[in-house]
Amino acid sequence: MNTPPVRPPPKEPASRGYHHGDLREALLSAAEALLSTEAGQAPGGALAAFSLRDVARQAGVSHAAPYHHFANRDELLAAVAARAFEHLGAAMQAGAAAVASPREQLLAIAEAYVRFARASPARFRLMFGPLLATRAQHPALDQAAGASFAVLLGAAERLDARFALPLALTGWSLAHGLSHLLLDQAFAGLPVELPEPELLVRQLSELVLAGR
Repeated sequence: MNTPPVRPPPKEPASRGYHHGDLREALLSAAEALLSTEAGQAPGGALAAFSLRDVARQAGVSHAAPYHHFANRDELLAAVAARAFEHLGAAMQAGAAAVASPREQLLAIAEAYVRFARASPARFRLMFGPLLATRAQHPALDQAAGASFAVLLGAAERLDARFALPLALTGWSLAHGLSHLLLDQAFAGLPVELPEPELLVRQLSELVLAGR
């Protein structure tokens, strides 16, 4: 009499994060989703209301799972910020590549910067929050932040190599300051009607370039 083969018991389904095959990616996506909530978008809220336990729950993995890739919350947030800088740099590079002259490239970069900040306010606040002061402790964040600035500096060098650095810093300060003013709704209630943000940053940038 033939004995039927013994089949092993079915395996328990893997948690959602491991099922994707990339736990780190799942954790980063979960962190970005948490940052996009109302609490995460408020000034300081991204850090005040954030824990690895929350990220694990969002990703559908065990509370211990994040520690396979991140020693603590700051390491995870630094990775999120690094990826955000990569996206910002890519957006600025795409804007610059769409036009020919260095002057137009600088204007396109400024527009892309403000557009990114308005589309991703929580990530933008995280990128330039307290973590940035400790970027030397997070090599990926340090590299991504430097690479995004290199896009701006490269366009400034093509326009005027002698004054590339002050030109780039001026443009960055303008776009960054305007982004924060827009996110904080600082212009609300002004007795004048302002143009759309991307047009506004172009107009202000043109004033800077005209007076350089």
